[in-house]
Amino acid sequence: MSILKNRTMVGALCILLSLIICFGMTPLFNRAVSAKTDIVRVVKEIKAGEKISKDMVQTVEVGGYGLPESVIRKPELAIGKYTKADLTVGDYILTAKLSETPAAENAYLYSLDGTKQAMSVTIKQFADGLSGKLQSGDIVSVIAPDYMQQGATVIPQELKYVEVISVTASSGYDANTGETVGSGDDRELPSTVTLLVTPEQSRVLAALEADGKLHLSLVYRGSDENAAKFIEAQDKALAAIYPGDQQDVEGRETSGQPAFGTNGVE
Repeated sequence: MSILKNRTMVGALCILLSLIICFGMTPLFNRAVSAKTDIVRVVKEIKAGEKISKDMVQTVEVGGYGLPESVIRKPELAIGKYTKADLTVGDYILTAKLSETPAAENAYLYSLDGTKQAMSVTIKQFADGLSGKLQSGDIVSVIAPDYMQQGATVIPQELKYVEVISVTASSGYDANTGETVGSGDDRELPSTVTLLVTPEQSRVLAALEADGKLHLSLVYRGSDENAAKFIEAQDKALAAIYPGDQQDVEGRETSGQPAFGTNGVE
């Protein structure tokens, strides 16, 4: 009889446990699974380093079960931030993929005030761009073979000291910032170098780019403080070359014409 009673007790407990699961825990689980929440979803493709604008995202209601805790749920937490990775249409945004400031190699692109410009030149041969060794922040000289078809190879005075912003592969990825652009035999080689230049320097660079003949030589790599000294020396040289070039408040040139310097390094 004791064995029978024990079996009856065990059976009763099993039935009770089943009832608890069916009528207690299951509804709670179902409610958790079916719970809805708002998240921010991408509606336009966003490239790494790009600033998120209002038209790039929208708020949608989705099931909350299984969503990462770090998913962005309010648009104001994403708009105005910079992406650390490419985002495609339909992606939700995680806090780890956002940055308050642009990537270091893009910082100048978001702070240009008209006094200087970002300009890219093509690396037509591997050796022209220091064999892919250039980095953001480097100070380089631009060497012009057969400058202005005069038969001389010179460093134009306007381009004696120029700062490198980024070195970019043909795919558009920066080749000197740790981004994944291939490895081993598949590694992409630099295709362009972006330089920080004045309007006067940009005209000289454009002429060299059109001519298809320019080389870059590394002058300095090191602290920002020392790099600034080279740029300061270059700015003084530009002021001497273009004493009549002034700009009105709207940034338009009011006098002076380009006068390309042809001397080499002093």
